[in-house]
Amino acid sequence: MSSSPPSRASAAAYGCFHRFLLASTTVPARSGCSERARSLTIALRCLPIAGHRPRSRRVACQAMTETDPEGNGDDEKKDETTNAELLTSSGAVQNTDGDATTTNDTQENVEVVEVASGSPLPGMKQQLDDAERIPKATIDILKDQVFGFDTFFVTSQEPYEGGVLFKGNLRGKPAKSYEKITNRLENKFGDQYKLFLLVNPEDEKPVAVVIPRQTLQPETTAVPEWFAAASFGLVTIFTLLLRNVPVLQDNLLSTFDNLELLKDGLSGALVTGLIIGVHEIGHILAARESGIKLGVPYFVPSWQIGSFGAITRIVNIVRNREDLLKLAAAGPLAGFSLGFVLLLLGFILPPSDGLGLVIDPTVFHESFLVGGLAKLLLGDALKEGTQLSINPLVLWAWAGLLINAINSIPAGELDGGRIALAMWGRKVSSRLSSLTIGLLGLAALFNDVAFYWVVLIFFLQRGPIAPLSEEITDPENNYIGIGIAILLFGLLVCLPYPFPFDPSQLTDIDFDL
Repeated sequence: MSSSPPSRASAAAYGCFHRFLLASTTVPARSGCSERARSLTIALRCLPIAGHRPRSRRVACQAMTETDPEGNGDDEKKDETTNAELLTSSGAVQNTDGDATTTNDTQENVEVVEVASGSPLPGMKQQLDDAERIPKATIDILKDQVFGFDTFFVTSQEPYEGGVLFKGNLRGKPAKSYEKITNRLENKFGDQYKLFLLVNPEDEKPVAVVIPRQTLQPETTAVPEWFAAASFGLVTIFTLLLRNVPVLQDNLLSTFDNLELLKDGLSGALVTGLIIGVHEIGHILAARESGIKLGVPYFVPSWQIGSFGAITRIVNIVRNREDLLKLAAAGPLAGFSLGFVLLLLGFILPPSDGLGLVIDPTVFHESFLVGGLAKLLLGDALKEGTQLSINPLVLWAWAGLLINAINSIPAGELDGGRIALAMWGRKVSSRLSSLTIGLLGLAALFNDVAFYWVVLIFFLQRGPIAPLSEEITDPENNYIGIGIAILLFGLLVCLPYPFPFDPSQLTDIDFDL
């Protein structure tokens, strides 16, 4: 599975609108300056007020005053002073000299305006600073020279965290328009700003968001990635070995007293680990082809099935939904392909020791895919209540398929969640993710693997997925077909096989007409 740089603050803001207080006031003129009232420019950087609630944040915006020039050579330079005013719940205003005065003693006009803040960019960490605000002159250039009638005709703009959200009419194909706007943006400002062409969740219409690149930084971890990843990897190797030693599975507390028995699980651990490794290699190859940078993979241990795969951060911003679909689908596609081939070989080839692994055939009812193949390939030898000897490769490959299927669940930042977003967009994928997590929660009441996985998704992978540079263009149909096939294949692995293996066990049902 892959994971993008998480940011819970931005994630909580997704789909909602915050309130900003745009404060305007009259500032006395300095000596040597005109006595005319000065116009105030509302800066984009805003100060949060204590006690704010997650979905309705009140902030006091910094106001930038501009003095008018008097005409002589020395005074042509504008005198700009910034007054940061923190509005408290009691109505007091703290000015730049440190004197507290009430709003009753000053003539101020405070206007409450609804602006989009956080809505289109879920999951993106932003680090705001005074030096990273977009000046009004730059906004005018963006409107008049970067956007245009041939790409995105701006009808309105709103402050957006450290940047600006532009609403308007998208012209032409989104991919072509994005390319034109980006080229103009780079010609005017170099690499200073980042453009996002997204769908506003409020009205499902295209919006353009321009953000200073300095505010878009991936989160850093206190522990070096390689050290944490190596630690998780060692534990995963241990659980893969443990999972393939039934004696130790029955008594986990005796494991450390019988470590020499772990060597008996080496063959199974290698097969399952090979499927997991091929899954991750698929992600790596697709990322290189699409120019996506991945972090160090964190393998997740599981004492039930050996491992739950790996969590890999996406370090940079993905270009579009098709690139995301290629990246997300490559891992399960490679893992499912190898796992399915090994499963077929396990059913066809006799055990290497001539004895194999003796099991109860009812175990095949736990998977529709595996149960169907068992019935097709084993035929009459497959009967409930009759012990069956099989090649252990069947169970090793089945574990690898299950790990891939779990990662293909359309929820959060799992591979399946990314596939759903890439194919159907943010709105549909968000609803599908909520439904899937709810169903997993119900399954967790009866299955410990489902419970483990629900906890893992909730704390590490629930999303939202970080924004893509351009989220409007749909992927090509052939990639959508691959994505749907992966979701369906994962469903076949996870769903139970409901039919009895022995036809004689079917009961006749009499229908009264």
